[in-house]
Amino acid sequence: MTEVDRGLASGLVDSGPCLHANPPYMETSLVIDPAVRELATRAKEAALNLATLPSEQKNTFLLNLAAALESDAVAADVFRANEADLAAGAAGGLSTAMLDRLRLDKGRLSAMAQGVREVAALPDPVGALLEERPHAKGFTIRKRRVPIGVVGVVYESRPNVTVDCAVLCLKSGNATILRGGKEALHTNRALAAAITEALIASGLPRDAIQLVPTTDREALRALLQMDDCIHCFIPRGGEGLIRFVAENARMPVIKHYKGVCNLFLDETAKAGMAAAIAVNAKCQRPSVCNAIENLIVHAAAAPHLLPKVAAALAAEGVELRADIPAREILAAAGIAAQPASESDFHEEYLEKILAIKTVESLEEAIRFINAYGSAHSDAIVTEDAAHAQAFLNGVDSAAVYWNVSTRFTDGYEFGLGAEIGISTDKLHARGPMGLTELTSYKYEITGHGEIR
Repeated sequence: MTEVDRGLASGLVDSGPCLHANPPYMETSLVIDPAVRELATRAKEAALNLATLPSEQKNTFLLNLAAALESDAVAADVFRANEADLAAGAAGGLSTAMLDRLRLDKGRLSAMAQGVREVAALPDPVGALLEERPHAKGFTIRKRRVPIGVVGVVYESRPNVTVDCAVLCLKSGNATILRGGKEALHTNRALAAAITEALIASGLPRDAIQLVPTTDREALRALLQMDDCIHCFIPRGGEGLIRFVAENARMPVIKHYKGVCNLFLDETAKAGMAAAIAVNAKCQRPSVCNAIENLIVHAAAAPHLLPKVAAALAAEGVELRADIPAREILAAAGIAAQPASESDFHEEYLEKILAIKTVESLEEAIRFINAYGSAHSDAIVTEDAAHAQAFLNGVDSAAVYWNVSTRFTDGYEFGLGAEIGISTDKLHARGPMGLTELTSYKYEITGHGEIR
């Protein structure tokens, strides 16, 4: 079965009265509002079914999907679609890094399947009892986890997000509407077709996971108005995309605009540890949201700490941008640094560039982070436990670290198995979002005829 045949069979590509079949690898043409309304309505109906499914049936789907992703037929469809996306991306001038994110091979497809199996092995949060207490009148009040309902996810570039978000939402009892970027349109369609076949084979609603069959921004704008069907939206991508979703959505949006993460070297920091953490937090993968963008150094420790730490960063090819006191210390040590402007400390570089700031106290460091950071992940290196606790208490971010690299802000590293994203919001979810964060709760009250 070809990719398009799979899509037509699944309902994820060009199905229903408003979605018309197209040749392979052609952008779908549709009347946006009616088609998107139908898609969202079907998702809401599916969500009511998913909310009461037993864990065994959800896990059967996950295991069927994992097996499908490793099958020759699905792999052939996915690779053919991926080649079309890669060719279009190269012709369109996508960078080498973006093309690498987009590329799928046997190893990456196998890793995707293994990730699905890991989600299947995780405990199902739905139905978990959070609280139970008796009322004075004699009835009992219980608080249980329930799915959110319909989760919309809009994302860019990486086709693995199609599978990651789909399986996390389904395991937590939610229906999902997925809208990927144009760079991965064909790959996402092939993956979505495999997902729907696994849903049908497992006896689950085919509309439990749907892919928006167009990358037209008007389709996204229409979805963002449908708060009667979609209960929350999660954007994953650049700041421009996230702001578009946040500014146009009628439903709650779980987001982080950018990752301006900070590392503070306190006056008692050990130079070796400071250098190792700084290099890891900046260089291990500079293009991710939990890599540091600012290095803050206590002025009392800067003369002996900064040259060692900066030399280690420079050896990794990091461009340093420093304030005047830091630049003077580095110049005396023979280490080059560019002047840092005010805007540098707000910047999410996502590459090997680091801004350096000197401060006179722990309190000034905390104020700086709360003013210039993005409430994502921030760390202190210190041997002073009281200073560490003051930092952990005072920095208003989703994840705060003491003598640990910020690179650990990740669903897998936090023991969540996987994540649908990282939230810097304060309501509902904060930090890496796994299965539990994709649930809400409701109260169950049982009694014996009590009246008020």
